[in-house]
Parts: sequence; structure tokens; C-alpha cells
Amino acid sequence: MDIPSIETASQQEIKAYQELRLKEALHYAATNSPYYKRLFSNENIAIDTITTLEDLQQLPVTTKEHLQEYNDDFLCVPKSQIIDYTTTSGTSGRPVTFGLTDKDLDRLAYNEAISFICSGVKEGDVVQLMTTMDRRFMAGLAYFLGLRKIKAGVIRVGAGVPELQWDSILKYNPSYLITVPSFLLKLIEYAEANNIDYNASSIKGAICIGEPLRNQDFSNNTLSQKITDKWDIKLFSTYASTEMSTAFAECEYSCGGHHHPELIIAEVLDENDKPVANGNIGELVVTTLGIEGMPLIRFKTGDIVQLHHEPCQCGRNTMRVGPVVGRKQQMIKYKGTTLYPPAMIDLLRSFPEIQNHIIQISTNDLGTDEILIKAAAINPTEELLVQIKDHFRAKLRVTPKIVFVSAEELNSIMFTPMSRKPVNFIDKRV
Repeated sequence: MDIPSIETASQQEIKAYQELRLKEALHYAATNSPYYKRLFSNENIAIDTITTLEDLQQLPVTTKEHLQEYNDDFLCVPKSQIIDYTTTSGTSGRPVTFGLTDKDLDRLAYNEAISFICSGVKEGDVVQLMTTMDRRFMAGLAYFLGLRKIKAGVIRVGAGVPELQWDSILKYNPSYLITVPSFLLKLIEYAEANNIDYNASSIKGAICIGEPLRNQDFSNNTLSQKITDKWDIKLFSTYASTEMSTAFAECEYSCGGHHHPELIIAEVLDENDKPVANGNIGELVVTTLGIEGMPLIRFKTGDIVQLHHEPCQCGRNTMRVGPVVGRKQQMIKYKGTTLYPPAMIDLLRSFPEIQNHIIQISTNDLGTDEILIKAAAINPTEELLVQIKDHFRAKLRVTPKIVFVSAEELNSIMFTPMSRKPVNFIDKRV
């Protein structure tokens, strides 16, 4: 597979193409989706008047709460046509079920195939899949389907267990890993403890999910730097969600996740659901294209991002999504400063003594946000505590409350049987 021609077209051609696909998506939803049929009728919306991307602003947004409350009403096909049942992770509320048809699974495979190609994976490569394919998780299945489509080999190891991961790497010689990037540090740690020369291994790159690798200027963040300082491999950042059934993947130039215009329309809106000025940050809002089972129109992802529109050196002219600044609902107002957890997480990772941490937000008696960071450290001294607080003050202009706890206490909170992801942010605000 090559780069899809629409991704190297001019931005004017991309816009015109998306406007044609938008009309198809609106007519499909108005005809087949009980939720959107009811919404358009109640709001007296004539979808034939929505002909440009700018006209999207005439339509109401769809929120995660709408999906949670009216989940079944978003389904556009009889349940007999659903091939795969997937749910969102539920880390930010009640999980939502998505039904995928046979055609939707083909679309998912196409999305992942072109995303992997964007990050340099090609036919004949062997890729080690280090994420789960079970527990109604879309991503693991999507990766497998995409790799199969480009005729790459797949080693389905699943998450965790460094010993098993290294056994597979040394036995099958994969070129790429698909993993949560912080787990790469555990692979390095295991290799060093067991005399494995990881820089002499077959691995040349890792497709990273679930955690950011870049700062807003696309320089490596602390996590990315820690990995590449030791392991000479190329890291590729990705951004995706179950609701979108679409990924934004980095190319070799590491300057944001490339948009696939044949699969999704992307907007960035301010707090009043109005488009932000070009280059400003705001909430990513998406309209899916070509989905049969549960298409979404103007879905608010909850992720605060910046879009980049200048052409990329890789030849694609599609816009790119920058690193996620944070989740909108996780925004913290602390002593006059606006904070998001990723900035605090990156700062905490700059201390090698800190093994793990949880950020807990609550409301104090004055009705303002309070931050409590629970950290497990190798050697939890008062001197280390002072260093961390000084670093917070210098980098983020605030000093949250920080307490040291045992690794066992932290692990019991972070790793719960029902959660697919480690819990490192707890919001107790009322």
C-alpha cells in the first residue's frame, strides 16, 4: 500500500472531498440513526443546507454523556449485522458500547494499515503486539487487522511480562513493537538485569499508544528522552479513540499525527463550541466518515489539542494533530494557574527516584481545586521532596502537596482488575 492520494492532494482538494463525504454521512445518519433522526427533527435542522465544513457549526455537538444516556439509539443497523462489540475504556465515565459491522472492520483495518505505513511499517516486517486483544478492547484488534492488511507478521504477546516479551523478541526478531511507551523502560530494566544487549536486538522502532511522547514543540518529552537515551530506536506517537475508529499517526518527521481525510472530519472548538483561531488550542471535535454501525457527528472527544496545517516533509498535505495538552474534564485551576495532568506527569518522570505516582484532585472548603500527589520513591527523603517541589515551582509556577507512600499501596490503586489502563489520575471534585 502507498500513501492514499487524497493525503497528498492540495488542501483545497482535501476540503472539497471532505464536503462530499460529509453530505453522505449526514444523510446516512438522518436516515438510519434514531438519535440523529430525532435530534435533526427536534432542532428543525435541514441537513441539505449543510454543504461546507464551515456549515457544521449549525449542528449541535454530541457529547460522551449523550452516548452514555442514549447508547443504543446511535446504532444504525440491526444487531444481526454487528460483527464485533467494543466498549470504551470507561476511564472517564460509564463505558459506551460500539457495534462494528463487517464493513466497519474493513474500515478499521484500512485505518490502521495506512497509519502503520505512515510510521514506516511495511509488508514483510514482523511486529510484536504488546497490547490486549480481549476485554472488548478495540485497539488490539485494530492493530492486528491493520498489520494483516499490509501483510506484516504479528506476534501477539499481549501486555506486560518483560521476560515473555524478550523471549519473543529474541526468538522471532520483530522490527517494531506496539506498546505503551512507559513499558519500554521496564523492558530496558529487565534486559539490563539479565544481560540482554537491547541495542543489538532486531527492534528498530516502537509504535507508542496511550501516553504522549512529545512536548508541544514536538521535542521529546521526559518519557521519550529516558527511553531513547538508552535504547537507540525510533519512537512513533499515535492518537486514537474507540469513538473515532480512526488514528492520527506520526510519520518519520515526528511533527504530529497525520489526519486521514477519507475517514474523519476534525474541528477544534473553544469553551463555547466555536472554532478557535488557526493555531490555537481547543477541544478536538470529530465527525466520522464511512462508518455503518455507529457514526458520530461533531463528537466532543474531551481532548485539548492544537492543529498544524503546514505541509509535511513526508509529502502529506493533511493537517496534523499536536500532542494532547490534556483532557478537558481534567483541567485543574490551582492558585490562578491552569494545569493539565500530562504536564505534571512529565515533570514527575524527570526524577529517576520516583517509581510511580497518582495525582488526586479534590475541592477544598473554599470551593477551589486542591492537588495531592502520592508518589512511591526508591529512597523517599525530605531532600528529594524539596527538589520535586522546587521543580514544580520553577516549571509550572505552583507547588502541590506531595506525599510519599509505599509502592504496594500505590499499585493497589493504580492497577485494578477492571481497568485496562493504569489509574494515575483521580478526580474527587464535587
